[in-house]
Amino acid sequence: MLFKDIVGHKEIINRLIQTVIDNRVSHAQLFLGPEGSGKLALALAYSRFINCTDRQYVNSNGIIADSCGVCKSCLKFNKLIHPDVHFVFPNTTTKKITKTNFSGNFLTEWREFLLENNYYVNLNQWFEKLGVENKQGTINVRDCNEINRILSFKTYEAEYKIMIIWMVEKLFHSAAPKILKILEEPPEKTLFILLSENHDQILSTILSRTQLVKIFKIDTDEIVSTLINKYKIDEKTAVSISNHADGNFQEALKLINNSDEEKFNTEMLIKWMRSCFKGSLIENTKNNVDGLNDLVATLSKIGREKQKNFLNYVLKISRYCILMHYDQMGLLKLTQEEADFLQKFFLFINPLNIEDVQKEINTSIYHIERNANASILFMDLSLKMHKLLIRK
Repeated sequence: MLFKDIVGHKEIINRLIQTVIDNRVSHAQLFLGPEGSGKLALALAYSRFINCTDRQYVNSNGIIADSCGVCKSCLKFNKLIHPDVHFVFPNTTTKKITKTNFSGNFLTEWREFLLENNYYVNLNQWFEKLGVENKQGTINVRDCNEINRILSFKTYEAEYKIMIIWMVEKLFHSAAPKILKILEEPPEKTLFILLSENHDQILSTILSRTQLVKIFKIDTDEIVSTLINKYKIDEKTAVSISNHADGNFQEALKLINNSDEEKFNTEMLIKWMRSCFKGSLIENTKNNVDGLNDLVATLSKIGREKQKNFLNYVLKISRYCILMHYDQMGLLKLTQEEADFLQKFFLFINPLNIEDVQKEINTSIYHIERNANASILFMDLSLKMHKLLIRK
């Protein structure tokens, strides 16, 4: 991944390049930004540029410099096998690794995962790659011990030894003290790049030891341009995809590939909301009860990360409903199927119930993260949603 391959963020890229040119690379940096903003791609391009032995200082498409792409260091980055660049990421036990799980056990899968998805990835995809099913991944004590062990060695061949910690908010609270000292006072020429999507979930002891690099959503025009030039999408489709992706390039790639998960979320939302609202729920007819039971059974089997992803999708759609109430249609990023459904349904999520709707969904996400029984949780949420949707 070169800087020129990154979608958008030219201002941030040039600022990072300047830190290298001025020899002012901060030893611990936190790349904070929403899903699909390209944090990991940016971290890898930055790491490559730092260790490139033949940097190219030529203004190209608004970027003041870039890696050469052909030196020994760059060639190793192409396969993610550079001996001085290390990765830590959320993981858990799987059918293959049943004990003492840590990031080092999954490096082969990790490299395949990044290369297959062109470095634009999310947590749910990673857990699918690992096949963790209903488990949740963390960065554990063994990972932190490995960080200390690896960084105690000298670099093999590069100027900098780089430790990239992806989704640092998943760092287990009891494991964090293991790396606080080395994060604050690392060996010379050591760089930590921490990546996160949720500022509030990062431990304060970690936050206080890092320099924040805030990464925003990708500009819509940048996504359109990339889809047309790189993925050969026609302009009309590219604009539609970009509008729906709303600055999330990962989402744009999903839409290009007509993602099964995206279709599942949309179809399940429509079925679930209709079932929650139906007047027959009040009448307690057998058909509706059976239908709701089937939906709850389906949702309870898809795994915790997909459950959270689905509920976050419901949150997004509920926000769109409120925008429709205030005639802010220009702010909506909808597929045709979503637009057809919301044309009538938006009336039932309104200013009178939106606060309670979002509170109940966020509470459910909180309980899923703490291993609540999914069947009970989704049935309880469905009944509460029914009461809220019929509120006048």
